[in-house]
This record gives sequence, structure tokens and C-alpha cells, in this order.
Amino acid sequence: MCDRTPLEYSLAAYQYFLPPDKIAQTPVTPRDASRLMVVDSPTTHRHHHFRDLPSLLRPGDRLVVNDTRVIPARLRGYKPGGAQVEVFLLEAKGDRQWLALVRPGRRLKPGATVHFGPNPDQPDLVAQVLATDPDTSGRLLQFEPQGDDSLWALFERLGEVPLPPYITATAAAPDQYQTVYAAAPGAVAAPTAGLHFTPELFERLDAMGVARSLITLHVGVGTFRPVEADNILDHKMHGEWIDVSPETVAQINATKAQGGRVIAVGTTVVRALEGAAQSGELQPWQGKTNLFIYPGYQYRVVDGLITNFHLPGSSLLMLVSALVGRERLLALYEDAIAQDYRFYSFGDAMIILPEAIPEAI
Repeated sequence: MCDRTPLEYSLAAYQYFLPPDKIAQTPVTPRDASRLMVVDSPTTHRHHHFRDLPSLLRPGDRLVVNDTRVIPARLRGYKPGGAQVEVFLLEAKGDRQWLALVRPGRRLKPGATVHFGPNPDQPDLVAQVLATDPDTSGRLLQFEPQGDDSLWALFERLGEVPLPPYITATAAAPDQYQTVYAAAPGAVAAPTAGLHFTPELFERLDAMGVARSLITLHVGVGTFRPVEADNILDHKMHGEWIDVSPETVAQINATKAQGGRVIAVGTTVVRALEGAAQSGELQPWQGKTNLFIYPGYQYRVVDGLITNFHLPGSSLLMLVSALVGRERLLALYEDAIAQDYRFYSFGDAMIILPEAIPEAI
């Protein structure tokens, strides 16, 4: 909603300095005790806690959340000779077939096998390399359970939920990196804006007439990859699988027709809804989107946004800049640092209310 200038094309324009001690290593308890920066006009903002969210919304508003569930994507296995192998699941490709990053991958050529389980000589799970993927340098793996357990049960038992690379000292339990409404397995990273919600907070929102809809976007490893092109227009955006159902489309259209506001919970929801509206209007959609949102983009569906604080130079920072303006966003981040907000996945949140969004220049 904010026009871009030549400066808005420059990767350097999206950099800021974040002291390392501002990167949250553990989540707060309870979840809604996190802080919430409220951007409530084109020139003002104030400081709340996430539990105050009901006082910031109106009856008739609609929250849209991402119900993806983070899978135990990191598996540690062995080659038949005993050498250790780490497998990081990226994307389901078919019946028990997964695209995965493999380390060390140099010697894992098509036909090679990896064994998983506490006893490498009697594995619970075996994966065979079918092919090398040129886009990711990963491997297409065919998994075969060696007993009665399902593949998903084995992933849950043998795998680990991966945490972002900037979280290095956390003692967080795996369920703390899942939203309370996570349901559809497939993500390798959490939609972190949703981590702040509790069942009790949803009850309060329900009671005041704030509705809720679901989308699914399976967050991929590309969410951690930085934009490297000096001119952001040269950036090749990663694709992610989304599902925007006919029911959700009907609910959103009804909310807008009745004067309600659509508040996206997280950048993944923005990407899903706007990706499903590229024809000009929101439509049901199931498939991949590689939509790249940066200043100059005109939002079609989303009226407001709840989001965490993002990495410098990231595509997520550019997405939020498209909503509220790059200079404004960086000024808000500067104040968040001064006010000791916690950043990134386990950090605090920001809500950009519709009345804070400037008209396109």
C-alpha cells in the first residue's frame, strides 16, 4: 500500500542493527504475556501485552490463522557402514517420498540407503536415495518402515522439531514451537505470530464477536534464507504450499461485506491470502505460491497484520514494509530495540491496525 522509490529496491535499505541479546532464546510463559507493539495510526504507536488483544479489535473483525504443524523434520541416521547422516525433511513428494537435505550428501548417490533407529543393524526405518534435486542440492528419498509403525509415527519418535538457526541456547519444549491450533503437518518452521495465542485468549475473542478462519501454509526452509540480490527485484522467491479453502473465502467475503476487518495472524497468512487473490479477487486455492511482496504491492485482502519482529534484509521485513512503509517500519524497530522488545521466533509481536496503514502515494 506504500509506493516504492528507487531506494525501496535496494537490499541495503532493509538493514538494521540488532544487538544479539535482543534475540529471544526462550518463549515467555504464558504465551500471551509477550509484549505487543500497537501501531494505531500513520504516526503513533503504543505498548501493550498480547493478552490485551481483545481491547484492540472490534466485534465483526476476523482473524485468519495458519494451522500448519511443524514436523519433526530433523532425522539422524546411519549409512550401512556406520557413518552418521543427518536428514532434514523439506517437502512431501508422494507416497512415503520426501525431498530432503542430507549431510554429508556428497557420497549419498542414487541407490544409497540410510538407516534410522537406536540399532543401526536393525533399523526401524530405511530411506533409499532415488535422485538428486538440482534446485536444492537435496535428495529425493523413499522411506520404508521396517515394522508396524506408520511413517508419521516413526517421524514423531525418531525425529526432532527443528528450531531456527538463531536460537542457540533454548531449553524450549517441542510443543512451545507449535501454535495451540496446529493441525496440518507439513511445516519445517512455525508460523510464529500465532505462538502468542492461548485457548483462554481465543475464548475472550470469541465472546466479543471476533471471528476466526483457517488457512494452511507449510512454512519451508526458504523462510530462513536471506535475500542476497542487491536489487530486491532480482530476488528469486521460494515457493510454499498453501491451501485456502472455499469456506475460508466465503467467511472472509462475508466479513468484508458486513464492514468487518480481516486481520492476518502472521506473514504466512498474508502470503496465502494475497497469493490466492492474484486474479484480482480472493478465490479458493490449493497449490504453491512464490508471491514476493515488497513496497509498491497493493494489498487485496488483508486489512491488518499481527507479526513478530523480523531479520534484517529478509523478505518478511519487505512484506511488512509494503503494508506500513519501510521508513516507518524501521523507526518502529528502532523503538522496539530501545524498549527492550524481544525479537524473532520466540520474541514479542506487533499489530498493525488498519487505521495505521497509509494510502498509496
